[in-house]
Amino acid sequence: MPKKLKLVMITGMSGAGKTVAIQSFEDMGYFTVDNMPPNLIGKFVELLTDGSTTIDKLALVVDMRSRAFFDHVQSIVTELSDNNRVSFRLLFLDANDEELVSRYKETRRSHPLAADGRTLDGIMRERSILAPFQSLADGVIDTTNLTPRQLRGEILQEFSNHESSIFRLEIMSFGFKYGIPLDADLVFDVRFLPNPHYVPELRNLTGQDKPVYDYVMNNEAAESFNTHLMGLLLPILPAYEKEGKSVLTIAFGCTGGQHRSVAFAERLSKALAADWHVNTSHRDKDKRKETVNRS
Repeated sequence: MPKKLKLVMITGMSGAGKTVAIQSFEDMGYFTVDNMPPNLIGKFVELLTDGSTTIDKLALVVDMRSRAFFDHVQSIVTELSDNNRVSFRLLFLDANDEELVSRYKETRRSHPLAADGRTLDGIMRERSILAPFQSLADGVIDTTNLTPRQLRGEILQEFSNHESSIFRLEIMSFGFKYGIPLDADLVFDVRFLPNPHYVPELRNLTGQDKPVYDYVMNNEAAESFNTHLMGLLLPILPAYEKEGKSVLTIAFGCTGGQHRSVAFAERLSKALAADWHVNTSHRDKDKRKETVNRS
């Protein structure tokens, strides 16, 4: 039997946290669409359930820019709930009027339904339109007293698939001569280690090759660095996860990104893979080879 499409429809009061919500679902591996035209929802779900795609998790945001949708909300929600190829949930985000007014003042934005009137008038009009949706929702989250991080935490706890880890480590190598990676959170310079580039038989190999790996690691400086590195990382990784960070990128750099940085990225990846979800990449590992071939 084909796997059911997990579909979460997110709606609620403007300013209640729909942007944080859709970003949280994206971090959980959902295909996300913000403000999809209502008349396309049925066709889009049909496309994702006909077996022609690999997408099995979908999160949609419906907000007041699609208010024509609410004229037939009951029929669409019923259709999705009765679809035996879809596991459907409706999530409604709310906050009290005072907090919503305060948030609009902080952002200096106008409420979409306020027109030229007061923000509170727009909020009251929106509550009236959204009432059918709130009564149909499978879950309501009141974000009045929640920070964005706390809202994200509630959504992850309620909807995360425990088969996969939300928090992951991206461990990479790079060459300083090509620039520091823009997305690196932690950068470690391993240019203090002996350079295999100056050993003729190792020059054309990489840190993934055992002779290079052994050359880099078999010295006191490498072992001391690794000991201090693990002493730094092991206590703080759980704190990054607890804080709600979805990806932590740890980068090792050497001159060309071929030998020392590659070796240490490989070593750390193997050390952490038992307890964390780890992806490993080597940005500049083959840059020198490509340059030689072009010349």
